[in-house]
Amino acid sequence: MAIFRVCFGFMMLFGLIRFWAKGWIHTLYIEPSFHFSYYGFSWVKDWGDYTYLLFLICGISALLVLLGLFYRTAIILFFISFTYIELIDKTTYLNHYYFVSVLSFLLCFIPAHATFSLDQMRSKIAPRSIPRFYITSIQVFIMVVYFYAGLAKINSDWLLKAQPLSIWLFSKYDMPLFGHYLFQQTWMHYLMSWGGMLYDLTIPFLLLSKRYRCFAFTLVVLFHLCTAILFPIGMFPYIMILSALIFFSADFHQKGIDLFRMKIKSVFLKKIESPVNPIKKEFHYRSNRPAFIVLTSVLIIQILFPFRYVLYPGELFWHEQGYRFSWRVMLMEKRGYTQFRIVDSITQKQFYVKNEDFLTEFQEKQMSFQPDFILEFAHHLGTHYTNKEYKNVQVFADSYVALNGRKSQQFIDPKINLLEHQNGFGNKEWILPFKDEIKGF
Repeated sequence: MAIFRVCFGFMMLFGLIRFWAKGWIHTLYIEPSFHFSYYGFSWVKDWGDYTYLLFLICGISALLVLLGLFYRTAIILFFISFTYIELIDKTTYLNHYYFVSVLSFLLCFIPAHATFSLDQMRSKIAPRSIPRFYITSIQVFIMVVYFYAGLAKINSDWLLKAQPLSIWLFSKYDMPLFGHYLFQQTWMHYLMSWGGMLYDLTIPFLLLSKRYRCFAFTLVVLFHLCTAILFPIGMFPYIMILSALIFFSADFHQKGIDLFRMKIKSVFLKKIESPVNPIKKEFHYRSNRPAFIVLTSVLIIQILFPFRYVLYPGELFWHEQGYRFSWRVMLMEKRGYTQFRIVDSITQKQFYVKNEDFLTEFQEKQMSFQPDFILEFAHHLGTHYTNKEYKNVQVFADSYVALNGRKSQQFIDPKINLLEHQNGFGNKEWILPFKDEIKGF
């Protein structure tokens, strides 16, 4: 847990610094005049220019988690600030952001600072162990992420058409060594599609096996470095590489800690390890019943929640009802074009909206093919033009979407006034049926 805490804190700190340095705080959170909100979280707002302060709080708490200093407060503060940032605008949704939020929530109930931390160095007591369940809970969560990602790849588009990998790999023609030849070959697209599916389904069990663990970790490193090179998915590959270390034994990690202590030549560290009272009372962490209940509940939710898509009719990849928060990673290539008509229901006078007057380029791209985005933006337009003293406002959408290399199809019923429908968990009947079939999970 100590090594996992250090790796987690380091990756979060590095990721936040990277986010700040690239100017994404301004372009994604401050610049937009309108934010797409998660259902039930419309009260979460950006802080304007003070959004930088929010990121600073998140970064400092990540540093404290890394050091194991004021750990309990730091990890709770990190979870709240990081999750708040992600809730500001669902345009920025990524699986690994969700992964970090869930993982940091689990860590709020786990004594990851029990050793190799500044908290422990300052303490007069020295824990010898923590309950195995704390480590198991994180391992199970990581296994769920991998296995469900593999399960989702068992579909006809991924396995029988090598889609959307074919689209993405064809575009890598200018990549040195492999791009001009290998990535243009159909057999390579199928090899990578089937290989990715088999990797996701088997890697969690290989990591559990003491016999195959080193081999499995080598696969983890190679697989995620490959995805990091090929696809712009940010910190996710490196987060998964370091997260896999938690499957190794305590002895393995202890050797790592000992090696670190041997190599470091910091006088400051030596002083910390030489307290005034060198005799510490040793004890074993006991199981915490409330923590056990919370961690178990989170894991059960993670196991069941991804299957909520079965409650909705139609093709999941098309309507995306139940798609998010289900560990479906890189399964779709969707392109959309959505234009809105503002109509006076009495006079039938109408005009088209310029999306760029309200949305950034990135927001418009995401909105164009996601139905909940389309509905939320339609309501925003209805409110906007009603406040501008337009009368009898109705909002219609002319929307076309292309999925995984298919020709574009009409997406939203153009005869439906979207202001008559509310966002929620009910089936969105105003989405037109998908004119094809994708078999699988």
